[in-house]
Amino acid sequence: MGWKIFLHSVRMVLDNLDVALRISLGLYLVQVAMQVVVFNATSSLPADPVDMPEGGGMPFEALVLAVLALVTSLWIAVGWHRYALEGEEPAAFLPRWRGSELGSYVWKSIVIAFALGVVLAVVGGIAVSAAMAVPGLLGIVSFGLVGLISYLFFRVGLVLPAAAVGRPLTMRESWQATGDGDKAVLMLALIVIGAQVLISVPAMIDGNTSSVVSLIYSVVVNWFVTMIGVSILTTLYGHFIEGRPID
Repeated sequence: MGWKIFLHSVRMVLDNLDVALRISLGLYLVQVAMQVVVFNATSSLPADPVDMPEGGGMPFEALVLAVLALVTSLWIAVGWHRYALEGEEPAAFLPRWRGSELGSYVWKSIVIAFALGVVLAVVGGIAVSAAMAVPGLLGIVSFGLVGLISYLFFRVGLVLPAAAVGRPLTMRESWQATGDGDKAVLMLALIVIGAQVLISVPAMIDGNTSSVVSLIYSVVVNWFVTMIGVSILTTLYGHFIEGRPID
């Protein structure tokens, strides 16, 4: 079931690629700008940390871009949820502005991030402390923590597509709704982690994150990661909350 959910989410993007581009392309340019700023900043850093210029904090422009990139990514998510669940077509090359739904989406994203952050801090602190005593165990613990957070996010994250379509749903209700499919959600979390590892392989082989090719690869891959990630939440919501079948 977890594999079917993942494939369904990938097909959702590929089968509706034209709409996906119309919803996301204009807004994703903000994220591209942010990636270019980070790329220029990191590629211009000296190899020796001793030569680092003083006061080398994040420029104000980069901070503004980071905030805009976050808002536009959530705007993309709301637009894609609404298209997949409600059939709402984007207006030209931007999803329709839904201020109330976007505000709710932002707030619930913050709540989820805080809740998962608390879990990670508590469980992660205990697990890492224990792993430090056993050589080679730290990597396994780190992988396990990422899997745990991904699993928890998919269990409670259905509140986000619900917010996008203006329907009330609590984290408790999301958790209860996905209870019968907890094994599928766990498998889905492991698949997503595996996919992320595979995606990072070319960058690890190249070894030069300051190359233009690496930047282009990152821009393209991050777009697919964004759209497929939102599609996974949409698929989970459609199946567990609305009872839609998964092909």
